[in-house]
Amino acid sequence: MEPLDPADPAALADLTDPFEIAAELRLAIGAMVRRLRVDDELPQNQAAVLGWLVREGPRTTSQLAGLQRVRHQSMARTVALLTEAGLVEQQPHATDGRKVLIAATEAGTAALYAQRARREGQIAAAISERLTPDEQRRLRESVALLHRLA
Repeated sequence: MEPLDPADPAALADLTDPFEIAAELRLAIGAMVRRLRVDDELPQNQAAVLGWLVREGPRTTSQLAGLQRVRHQSMARTVALLTEAGLVEQQPHATDGRKVLIAATEAGTAALYAQRARREGQIAAAISERLTPDEQRRLRESVALLHRLA
């Protein structure tokens, strides 16, 4: 299937097959994510780990590896890089002295929030510059639908 021209709203409006809609949605989201990542200071794997730690709290390296679906050795390397950068720190496990928890530092939380704010700023600027008020309203309504799909 050839991607549709995103500048042609009529072509997109004619989509009725859920598989075609899914393909166009995947293409659009992928292009947006790639564009937003260009200026990221944190590599994706490090940002993802910080995201887990900020949202869910301290975790062991094994738990982080499971959440990210990577091998323990790969996660240990990511944690080491984050530790060297001062973005995470080790803490003793409350109930198991053999385990160490990894926690986001204030600098790590700030770096994650700064990256998110930059991305959100880019999206907000694009919305303001490229969409009409009616398109902005339709996009706002579509966000609820995207949440339901997620």
